Amino acid sequence: MFSFLIGIAILVIGYLFYGKLVEKIFVIHKDAETPAIRINDGVDFVPMDWKKATLIQFLNIAGTGPVFGAISGALWGPAAYMWIAFGCVFAGAVHDYFSGMLSLRNNGSSISEIVGKYLGKIPLYIMRVFSIILLILVGVVFITSPAQILKNMIDPNNQNIYTICLGIIIVYYMIATVMPIDKIIGRIYPIFGAALLFMAIGIIISLFTTGEIFRAPEFKFENLHPAGKALFPFLFITIACGAVSGFHATQSPIIARCIKSEKEGRKVFYGAMIIEGVVAMIWAAAAMSHFGSQESLNAAGHPAIIVNKISNELMGPLGSLLAVLGVVACPITSGDTAFRSARLTIADSLKWTQKPIKNRFAIAIPLFALGISLCFIDFNIIWRYFSWSNQTLATIALWAASAYLAKTGKFYWITLIPATFMTVVVTAYIIVTEEGLRMNFNTGFSIGLSCAAVLFVLFIKFIAINQKGTLKD
Repeated sequence: MFSFLIGIAILVIGYLFYGKLVEKIFVIHKDAETPAIRINDGVDFVPMDWKKATLIQFLNIAGTGPVFGAISGALWGPAAYMWIAFGCVFAGAVHDYFSGMLSLRNNGSSISEIVGKYLGKIPLYIMRVFSIILLILVGVVFITSPAQILKNMIDPNNQNIYTICLGIIIVYYMIATVMPIDKIIGRIYPIFGAALLFMAIGIIISLFTTGEIFRAPEFKFENLHPAGKALFPFLFITIACGAVSGFHATQSPIIARCIKSEKEGRKVFYGAMIIEGVVAMIWAAAAMSHFGSQESLNAAGHPAIIVNKISNELMGPLGSLLAVLGVVACPITSGDTAFRSARLTIADSLKWTQKPIKNRFAIAIPLFALGISLCFIDFNIIWRYFSWSNQTLATIALWAASAYLAKTGKFYWITLIPATFMTVVVTAYIIVTEEGLRMNFNTGFSIGLSCAAVLFVLFIKFIAINQKGTLKD
């Protein structure tokens, strides 16, 4: 219990003080006209109240990420708390803040365009392709997984149910992707965001009232994973949403087009990530407490089954309703914003205005044609690369933020340190994992450390020193 409470305290204190420091380093322009006001096309650039924007941002970046990821990460024990707490405050929330605020400063640009501006043309082209592929994969998985869960809930043996659910979700995605953001997302998603947060609060209250929270192990320098899987780099890839996630860099520009003042950025971008960290902490605690041991948790099955079991047994009928929200509605809300972000990324690269609805359909139709075709292909092996791709995108976004800070003569270490650390993580992971080169840990760690060191030195020499102060903010 104490490890959990310490983790929550780190998140809250991190928002109050470190978030303020991040904002101070960035230097907000309180009176600057934001893209929501300056452009305001009634489609993607629409002014919103910051509270609504925060709930939408929270839901967009969350989905099932801080739930499923935290449950999977709980297999390593209370080490998950520490990664969520410190990762969120010093890496994830910083990443989300700069992704959102740099988008805001650049007319709501997508993350690929931001990377291109601060790191050059080659990273720009790589990120355009990389982010679109990632977003389509996210969208497709969030089409198929809710449809499969609904089929299992209604009639596990009826394949027609799956096909019908698949069709309904696809139609909804198409509508939500091309409609103005304030028509569906702006009206419904704040409610879903609040419900996801309410679900987590209900779980933690139940853990304390039943006394289950006292069953959770306290932090110690020991790997509790039942299969003995190494903590590094696997934990840092497994828990992405809730600690640091590249998918967030694709979502922040959506809301950067909607906030009315730069002073709202810390609440919306840094704050939404801290809220997600709290949700992840709660679900990690629930997974460790409710099942009593990592072995029992591991034997419980897929995280969706675990969510349903915990919710039902702790909260009864209300828990059942919230479980449906957690494993069905929330993936759908992340899936449609993934396709929306893909549409915006392509539009940004083509410099193609999205105010005419025909332009939106012109991009959305091919996107959905590709997405629908992937729904009928077994790409489980490909999907294994998603977690790595997600964290790699976050790493690139942090390097881009570091370049921005260095080129504008600001304190770049606040993003450079997490960028360097994440470079070690993603490089080591792809070298040692079964999906990668399958080398031993020492080799993977050494190569990851060497790669990070080389990039660090190149950054210091060619950007931090040679290009210091060359860019006007």
